[in-house]
Amino acid sequence: MSFADLGLIPELLQAVAESGYTDPTPIQSQAIPIVLAGKDILGGAQTGTGKTAGFTLPLLQRLARHASTSTSPARHQTRALILAPTRELAMQVYESVKTYSKHIPLRSTCIYGGVDMKAQVAELRRGIEIVIATPGRLLDHVQQKTIQLNQVEMLVLDEADRMLDMGFIPDIKRILELLPASRQSLLFSATFSDEIKKLADQMLKDPQLIEVARRNMVSETITHVVHPVSAGMKRNLLAHLLRHQPDTQALVFVATKIVCGRLAHFLERSGISADAIHGDKGQQQRTETLEAFKAGKLRVLVATDVAARGIDIDELPNVINFELPHTAEDYVHRIGRTGRAGHKGNAVSLVCSEEKHYLADIQKLIKLEIPQEIVPGFDPDPDFFEAGSRHRGRRSGGASASMPAEPRQRAPAAPRAAPAAGESRGGRNGNTGGGNRGRQRSTVAPDGFDFSKPYESARAPEATADTGAPAEKSAPRRPQRPIAVLLGGLGRK
Repeated sequence: MSFADLGLIPELLQAVAESGYTDPTPIQSQAIPIVLAGKDILGGAQTGTGKTAGFTLPLLQRLARHASTSTSPARHQTRALILAPTRELAMQVYESVKTYSKHIPLRSTCIYGGVDMKAQVAELRRGIEIVIATPGRLLDHVQQKTIQLNQVEMLVLDEADRMLDMGFIPDIKRILELLPASRQSLLFSATFSDEIKKLADQMLKDPQLIEVARRNMVSETITHVVHPVSAGMKRNLLAHLLRHQPDTQALVFVATKIVCGRLAHFLERSGISADAIHGDKGQQQRTETLEAFKAGKLRVLVATDVAARGIDIDELPNVINFELPHTAEDYVHRIGRTGRAGHKGNAVSLVCSEEKHYLADIQKLIKLEIPQEIVPGFDPDPDFFEAGSRHRGRRSGGASASMPAEPRQRAPAAPRAAPAAGESRGGRNGNTGGGNRGRQRSTVAPDGFDFSKPYESARAPEATADTGAPAEKSAPRRPQRPIAVLLGGLGRK
């Protein structure tokens, strides 16, 4: 099947041919005819398989009747709205729209946060048919009344699973209220949970589901490997791996902005050309860093998940997870930056003991047992291969939180005497504590107070236990001094 068989107009076929594409991908061959028919779509496909062209080409064809070379803003109403979760993804979609619409007089623009609104306002006021935007900045323009959405005919939510995440739902609902009810809506994403599909069913009208591969499937052109390593040796292992492949680029993912900047600085000091990209950097910095990486001026780009969707680099060979994502679906999006358009790629993950449960969740999601290879000289912690060990970011005593304490063997001797004050004393539940395996946590404070016993009054009893004679009367106590109110007392009476 060719693009001509899909019913595209000559202007689009020419643009596609000039871009070097000859045959449509599976998601394109299925989605384009349905979109041209005016139906709503819930589309899922592996990242890097051409979802953007799958909705961009039919969108341009359906809006071609509004194309005009007039300079009057009234002839260029906003007819299509494409929402993306990140600035990088919004710019990527914008580039695709410009590429495929070069022979059709339709105007398009990209609006996102982090930059001055003045240039965007000027662009919108001259009339724009296709607006690609992030939700927050779009609502800013709505509030400033610099954009009207009452003529929108088509709505596209790209990377719908992230757009419909709990944090984005209020913004999405506000935008939906501003759109005509008769619009056509398209939702595309690499992953779909059952909850997302239920929410999408409320937003779409009789949608058609398109899945060219099973949900949460990763590309077969990607090779996966896990390197078990202790947390403290991760940086050195990363530098070691990069030095052994001096001619290849790598996109390295971390969990936080702080680690992102520090890791890039460490690689630079190690003689490896690297830079960081994360949410705290200005848009100009992020754009310049990304362009330098695409041009090959940087060997390593260290990024947080803000860049997991939107980085489109031809034939990127390596994606390295310095820290595993806490959500298994994010692993699919991270490694989707490599192995795109049929090219081969490598997905490398550096995993310490505390991240084993994240690795288990990822393998369950993608239905793949990832091979583990220990790099000589970078051994993991001894408990990495313990069956059933499970850490949640910090250790609980000396043993794994999910492993039962080892039974203590008692010698066949007389019962042990009660421990003296300050000695270690076994707890009632047998919880492990301290740094040694099997040692029970003490419930006796240094001053002799035993937290495991019920409270007893410190007053002397009226009689001794063995003779029944009255106990000696203690000396009269001094009257208590008044304590200031600010210190918790009642003040002077």
